[in-house]
Amino acid sequence: MSAQVTVWFDSSCPLCQREIALMRRLDSRGAINFIDACDPDGSCPIDRAELLARFHAEEAGKLLSGAAAFAAMWRAIPVLRPLGLLAGWQPLTPIFEAAYRRFLRIRPRLQRLVRSSSTS
Repeated sequence: MSAQVTVWFDSSCPLCQREIALMRRLDSRGAINFIDACDPDGSCPIDRAELLARFHAEEAGKLLSGAAAFAAMWRAIPVLRPLGLLAGWQPLTPIFEAAYRRFLRIRPRLQRLVRSSSTS
């Protein structure tokens, strides 16, 4: 099967590394093309700093970011598809985006925690 979704991820982020490792295991159909946004030779559809500041994915030729990008990734994985459909449902989309924005505010602290726990 050819990839249906392209996902750019931050390989320097320990949270991202763990999440992408899980998504790769769950993506048994190979529906997602994972691209390391930190790789200078990797494709980058927008400014690299912008790409690293928020989660991005491309689905059906459309570049998505934030919660919409997560929803696209989840829809491509059968076990997560219901969550992806829910996150993409217009009445709930703003709630998922608000949760994602809250996560972005605490992401640096979570990264430090993950880094310190993995070096201990």
